[in-house]
Amino acid sequence: MGTLTIGVSIAVPEPHGSLLQERRAGFGDAAAHGIPTHVTLLPPTEIEAADLPAIDAHLTEVAGAGRPFPMRLSGTGTFRPLSPVVYVRIAEGAEACTWLQKQLRDASGPVPRELQFPYHPHVTVAHGIDDAAMDRAYEELADYEAEWSCTGFALYEQGVDGVWRKLRDYRFGGPVVPPQASAPLQQGRLPAH
Repeated sequence: MGTLTIGVSIAVPEPHGSLLQERRAGFGDAAAHGIPTHVTLLPPTEIEAADLPAIDAHLTEVAGAGRPFPMRLSGTGTFRPLSPVVYVRIAEGAEACTWLQKQLRDASGPVPRELQFPYHPHVTVAHGIDDAAMDRAYEELADYEAEWSCTGFALYEQGVDGVWRKLRDYRFGGPVVPPQASAPLQQGRLPAH
């Protein structure tokens, strides 16, 4: 069956997602139109295609244990000089993102993944472009603000063309609330979906 490159992220909803994607393209980031605007939970990870059903079940379980939370973007930050990235800061929702990504990468799960850098939730608006354009992105979006209620995350696959395409959405909250009241989850089984 071969391998796939997957990622898990929280999509930045409209109109914010398209606006930030257009701004990213406008700063000269050639990858902008192939990457939906997002907050990464699981970075690009190569998997065996045969493992996809187990990963789907794991994501369903993590989402079932999650609850909607407020997300607020405010201002900019950068990882320079360590990494050539300018991003929009997550002013509210970072703790929930950190919890989610840890559950997704759990060593006992189907996608244990070590990170190259400590996890820092953000929305990339410039990556790997010249310094002047990075400076412009940092300055022009310094007053940027957006907020929404985050209700889930999505699984994406990177095509051979480099474009990321959504495979499936995962909504927070299982069929029974609260999740600890769900016997299938307590016994380590997944609820039907």
